[in-house]
Amino acid sequence: MTRKKAVREAADGAGGVPSFAQKLDRLFAATRSPSGGEHTYAEVSAGVAARGIATISDTYLCDLRNGTKENPRIRHVEALADFFGVPISYFLDGEESARLFDRLETLPAAANADVRRMALRAVDLSPETLEAVAQIIEHALTIERVHHRQRGDRDGMEDTNT
Repeated sequence: MTRKKAVREAADGAGGVPSFAQKLDRLFAATRSPSGGEHTYAEVSAGVAARGIATISDTYLCDLRNGTKENPRIRHVEALADFFGVPISYFLDGEESARLFDRLETLPAAANADVRRMALRAVDLSPETLEAVAQIIEHALTIERVHHRQRGDRDGMEDTNT
């Protein structure tokens, strides 16, 4: 049985709630390594270790992703959430998890990883704070446009508001 088939079948009997394996698989599919490809188990393992939260072997990651291991320790869950830039509730909270799980599918895999990380983190923000963040981003774009105009290069900094 292929990994993808095993991951799909892992939650078939769970009333439509994605399994841990499905959630982890979605993160691998939706995020990209600096090289532009899907993260390898070695990259994730090294990234998790670098954060100092936990260590996790490549083999254990593979087992979690394909569903042969189903109950990771909380420190592993926390480290994986940190590495992939999602709140820990992505793995733990049913409602929050379902919302993020669906959102990950709609994010283009080739999109900027930092932008994707910010979008996933923003799920926990109140509407008021989201509006404040949007205003900060607009202000930052304005500053960058002015800076690029002063240098005489626009580098794709087109003003979409005019």
